[in-house]
Amino acid sequence: MSGGVDSSAVAYLIKKQGYACLGATMLLHAKDKQGCVKDGDIEDAKSVCDSLNIEHRVLDFSSDFDKYVINNFIESYENGATPNPCIECNFHLKFDKLFEYGEKNGYDHIATGHYAITEYSEKYGRVVLKKSRDLSKDQSYVLYRLSRDRLESVIFPLGNIEAKSKTREIASKIGLDVSLKKDSQDICFVPDGDYAKFIEEYTGKKYPQGDFIRYDGKILGKHKGIIRYTIGQRKGLGLALDHSMYVIDKDLSKNQVIIGDTEHLMKKELFARDVNLLAVDKIDKPMRVKAKIRYKQEERDAYAVMENGLLRVTFDEPQRAICKGQSVVLYDGDTVIGGGIIC
Repeated sequence: MSGGVDSSAVAYLIKKQGYACLGATMLLHAKDKQGCVKDGDIEDAKSVCDSLNIEHRVLDFSSDFDKYVINNFIESYENGATPNPCIECNFHLKFDKLFEYGEKNGYDHIATGHYAITEYSEKYGRVVLKKSRDLSKDQSYVLYRLSRDRLESVIFPLGNIEAKSKTREIASKIGLDVSLKKDSQDICFVPDGDYAKFIEEYTGKKYPQGDFIRYDGKILGKHKGIIRYTIGQRKGLGLALDHSMYVIDKDLSKNQVIIGDTEHLMKKELFARDVNLLAVDKIDKPMRVKAKIRYKQEERDAYAVMENGLLRVTFDEPQRAICKGQSVVLYDGDTVIGGGIIC
């Protein structure tokens, strides 16, 4: 329970279904004691639990958060990738450490405020992960790394809610003070969005300037540290150019940021590591899928196949700014087939 409207509404819905419940708030970020939990959120979560007659506990997972989420976030940027910390947090914390805590304390399920659906599929002969009814809130993309065994023990009560406004109505009707709280935005441990500043303050490092290099080898100017740039970036380059250009690559060995035109960002194929398959056991033959390469993008038509431990995805049409470190997630309609981390 983060103290927000979604998890608070879930607590009410789960209690209403007759479950014996424990409200757990994860304390994640040790340096400022924040993360998904901000000032007042613990008090809000406890207040909701008190109103529902549910026990509330605060679980300090800050060392695990640093180890699995923060360190991966920093190392990814240092290695030229663009990470998705929410996926790492779900994988290592919410559906691993928190799940283990529940099992050790006699709880059979974990319920969260994610907008997604789990249900048995006749087509695949197992419980599968599916998109939520409200596609504008769907979070199946960030949940693809859930293990199959735990998928059967997860409950997403908001998956069939038709709109976020209905969730707020639930919270409001039962008198929960959190019903009007704003949704959390961006990266929870970088509330101002300045991830480069966060990395420098967290590590105590200064990342040296280097050259901006045009795709044809011409030096265009100096960049302010290679971690400050992501593939597809146009704004904030600080270059005097006669037309819009974009970051198309980074050469870590030379500390160079490569700049090019839109066509240089277009690619039809990608490879992904750390593959997790949910609906199928294997993809040993090219499989027709819809593939999504970032959270806020619609999925696109593609073929997927496993080759030498990697997932190869070939799109029907070139895709813009495929980023190392992001995840590609495969769908069959509204069912998640699986996914992996783009490499």
